[in-house]
Amino acid sequence: MSQKNETLVLAISLLTTILLIGGGFWFFTQKSNVDLNNVINSQSNNNSNSSNQSQPQNTSTQPQGTTFATVKNVPTGSFNYGGSTSWAPIRLAIDPVIQTARLEFRLRYVQPNNATPGSGTGIQSLIDGQIAFAQSSRPILDEELSRAQKRGFRLNQIPVAIDGLAVAVNPNLNIPGLTIDQLKSIYTGKINNWNQVGGPNLPIKAFTRRVSDGGTVELFVQDILGGQAFSSQVEFVSTTTQALKKVADSPGGIYYASAPEVVPQCSIRPLPLGRTAGEYIPPYQEPLILPNQCPEKRNQLNIQAFQSGKYPITRNLFVVVKQNGQTEEQVGVAYANLLLTEQGQELITQTGFVKIR
Repeated sequence: MSQKNETLVLAISLLTTILLIGGGFWFFTQKSNVDLNNVINSQSNNNSNSSNQSQPQNTSTQPQGTTFATVKNVPTGSFNYGGSTSWAPIRLAIDPVIQTARLEFRLRYVQPNNATPGSGTGIQSLIDGQIAFAQSSRPILDEELSRAQKRGFRLNQIPVAIDGLAVAVNPNLNIPGLTIDQLKSIYTGKINNWNQVGGPNLPIKAFTRRVSDGGTVELFVQDILGGQAFSSQVEFVSTTTQALKKVADSPGGIYYASAPEVVPQCSIRPLPLGRTAGEYIPPYQEPLILPNQCPEKRNQLNIQAFQSGKYPITRNLFVVVKQNGQTEEQVGVAYANLLLTEQGQELITQTGFVKIR
């Protein structure tokens, strides 16, 4: 056979092979219903998920009903939980309603051994296996994620409500408000007299709980102070109740706490805050109710400003769940689902927090 004929035969053979492969590929994809785009996207998603294993889950669960009675997959038994002191109004007002509607789901709040109750100690107790889920007023920290991973599971944070930090001052203090920078300067010691922020010639007396006392202080130090330490002039107190009494008794007193703990109080004045001078947003609904009108009337939370983000210090409240495929995970998810029902969200509003949905 001549060289020209050999070349022709090779070309025909190659073309036949290409046609056979292409036809077989078409037949396979059509008959087996394989979507290559889906395969590629699935592989891409799997790679993305594997690269984010160290990140906390921030899942908003889908509640299975409008009332506590209609939520599914609620486990039976008695379960311990713990965490944030800012959650106290929910524990006192909503948890008993949950347990009345779901007799099989019994909850007991427990405090940590030899430690102050708070978001951090609650999450640590969850990691240590001492409670079924935790209530937190701040997001999960990287070091907490790491500790959980070393124990062989992950942590999931489910937002269920919106809260904010409110600043309390003595009711007789004549000042329109503070900027976030001024608030920072007060607690780091750069501002120590109210006349430096447009008020009277009066020494500032700042109060706070310790950083180890919970998520509220941790959030304040991280977001407001930028990680700086409190001034040596700041006085540490054990509880918000004690701090508010000191502010009421101190003409130059100032303190911060969860808004529902501050705004309705009769003995102090909740102070408007702003990102810039002169643009202050009150944490309460205007007009301000004065102490002599209280307790017949009480200041109410400025829900619209919290939901819109106009108020400068807002945060989510989280149910922290242990993702281990066991009973603890089911308990935590069920509790979050209960709070995310229409009934749960309405009760959250009644306790002074802002519903998240």
